[in-house]
Amino acid sequence: MLRTLFGEQPRRLTGRMAEVYKEINQFANLMHERISAGKDREYRLRVYEIGALGLMASLDELEQSLYAARGYAHRIRKPSLAHMSHEEQLDYFRYVYFDKNGFIRVFAILDKLGAFLNDALELQTEKMKPQFSYFTVLRNMRQKRLHPKLSAALDELKEKYQAPLSELRKRRNIEVHFMNTEMMDDLMQSRKSYGKPTKLENIEDQVRQLEEAFEMITSSLCIAFRYVRRWMK
Repeated sequence: MLRTLFGEQPRRLTGRMAEVYKEINQFANLMHERISAGKDREYRLRVYEIGALGLMASLDELEQSLYAARGYAHRIRKPSLAHMSHEEQLDYFRYVYFDKNGFIRVFAILDKLGAFLNDALELQTEKMKPQFSYFTVLRNMRQKRLHPKLSAALDELKEKYQAPLSELRKRRNIEVHFMNTEMMDDLMQSRKSYGKPTKLENIEDQVRQLEEAFEMITSSLCIAFRYVRRWMK
């Protein structure tokens, strides 16, 4: 959908995105078959089916936000808003919108995946922490040695992408709990060069961090849904 902003054709599913969609659709189809066969007396399979399709929709929204953020970032050439034309400033504000939408969705998707795994695999992470995150689910699996093959694979991805996830988490927490992240960047820059035009944040680094988080999420979703589908058969 957002590719039309850049005069491009709609996305074609290829590579890892195609693989993720395949895994989630296969899981959802399995749930649908069992529901149709009357095997969902407690309505849990329908919850799993809806949760899986919801994760696929959320991933689509993240991918579009990343694509748009990257596209607008490539249009930004000036080091500060003060040096930009009106149109360039609009491109910057569009970048900020889609970048922010992206890094907030990163952790929303991970927490949805954590909730799905906790319920589908009966991990009972809520006994460790009533309000838990994806990372709490991983810690619960690791400490209690639950589903060790899945646990090891997801932990490996978490460690591989720890640096970009940590940076995105800081920005998410600032945005949600303190102030707009772009204003925080302005504040930090003002301390260094008070009275001078405020330099922009490192947009190239921010796009790279979002790209790496997207890689981590798509890989984690593939592994998780493939495992759960086989475990439920």
